[in-house]
Amino acid sequence: MHEDKVQFQASSVEEALRQLEGMKQGKESRIEANPDNVESGLARLVLTLIELLRKLMEKQAMRRIDGGSLDEAQIDELGETLMKLEMKMDELKKTFNLTDSDLNLNLGPLGDLM
Repeated sequence: MHEDKVQFQASSVEEALRQLEGMKQGKESRIEANPDNVESGLARLVLTLIELLRKLMEKQAMRRIDGGSLDEAQIDELGETLMKLEMKMDELKKTFNLTDSDLNLNLGPLGDLM
């Protein structure tokens, strides 16, 4: 396929438009690394990984709470820790002018990261 041509396997104009929109969104969500924005791109990548791990930790914490394997003190400590981590993430996103949607990478056929 040439760079200036796009091929579609669509049965309707609406489906072709959806594919075009998906291609546009995929390109916008990629991390563009160049000398001018290397700090922002690296911050976006690192914060995306941290956000993914934070969400996994929250899900694991909820499983442990629902499973009854934590006492009240542990639940309080875990809640406070996760709250502080979320506040720190918000602070870092502001520092690098990033939003939640900036941290959601499109993985192509696998869908969005978060």
